[in-house]
Amino acid sequence: MEKTPFSNTDTENSFVEPAGKFRIYLGAAAGVGKTVAMLEEGIRRKSRGADVVVGFVETHKRPFTLEKTLDFEIIPRKTISYRGSTFQEMDLDAILARAPEVVLVDELAHTNVPESSTNEKRYQDILILLKSGISVITTVNIQHLESIAAAVEEIVGAKVAERVPDWVVRNADQIELVDSSPESLRRRLLHGNIYPQEKIESALTHFFKFENLSALRDIALRFVADETEEEMLDYLRKIKIPGRWETSERIMVAVSGAPESSFVLHRAARMAQRAKTQLMVVHIKSADANLNGSDLDVLKNECEKLDARWQDLYEDDVAKGIVEFALSAKVTQIVLGATRQNKWKRRLGNSILTKIMDNAGNQGIDVHIIARHRDSPNGDFTLNELTES
Repeated sequence: MEKTPFSNTDTENSFVEPAGKFRIYLGAAAGVGKTVAMLEEGIRRKSRGADVVVGFVETHKRPFTLEKTLDFEIIPRKTISYRGSTFQEMDLDAILARAPEVVLVDELAHTNVPESSTNEKRYQDILILLKSGISVITTVNIQHLESIAAAVEEIVGAKVAERVPDWVVRNADQIELVDSSPESLRRRLLHGNIYPQEKIESALTHFFKFENLSALRDIALRFVADETEEEMLDYLRKIKIPGRWETSERIMVAVSGAPESSFVLHRAARMAQRAKTQLMVVHIKSADANLNGSDLDVLKNECEKLDARWQDLYEDDVAKGIVEFALSAKVTQIVLGATRQNKWKRRLGNSILTKIMDNAGNQGIDVHIIARHRDSPNGDFTLNELTES
């Protein structure tokens, strides 16, 4: 997948093309083997003649991990005194001066001790390394992604302090999942391969509960699956394969902002949930030129709560805009609302639904019409429902 270029700032809109390559080993929790996988990749590259060094690796005193680091030149850490304590941090300047071909840097989401770097976060240091032409291999746990951290806090009942913006992870040249079943991870913990003996019992009954590990693993698998599908879609667009591509269901709902939009949105969200896919919500701007901004904000807030992806489209021909977006996003199902007082009908006539169904149907895309009940907020009663048995 062609990635959006990086910058060394914390804004997604001011990227510059990095010269170094960026690889991330992603895990569901501590102890799955991310650091070992990173070190083994470094060993493979070194065996092929690459100049590989360790910029920062956290072994947690695990003998097997420590043994893997012995194959590398290790850039000395920077020692920092802060508030009466001594810390060791990655020395960004030393790595830049050494200028290796590849550097191994653990814990992407780490927050730097003040005065150890000009940057607050380690990922910002990594972006500077990439910009300078040094390839970086790093690690991160799924709970540290900004968009996922809050949900993880609710699942595990513990605060996720270290966070990294999603765009940093999503723009890596390669993301590799280091997977481990909850049973295997708990066994490793019991055997003392993750935490010291005195921390094992507490970890087993809190963060490392089977239910927590299962949920985190599911989140990590879904994240990687989404990334893989985005790569596939980008490839399909490049080779210009027409119509839809049914590797999985992709559902979008078109909302007008009319009173029934919230109802239709929630029905479409349930369909997407059953299909185990993220809902795409499309709003045609020209169709609602007079829509109150607060109404639109309410609808967007509902999308956020439903984990749906909002997309504004600027198109005078509503039917054309909906179908063209569906084709570009490889949508397999389009969801529409239909009431006797439908705003699109008032604006464009009764042919809009027919146009969408005809044009989408010719491309192999299913169209669902969601009906309103007689007690709907606008008092309408509508067409028979054609979906959601």
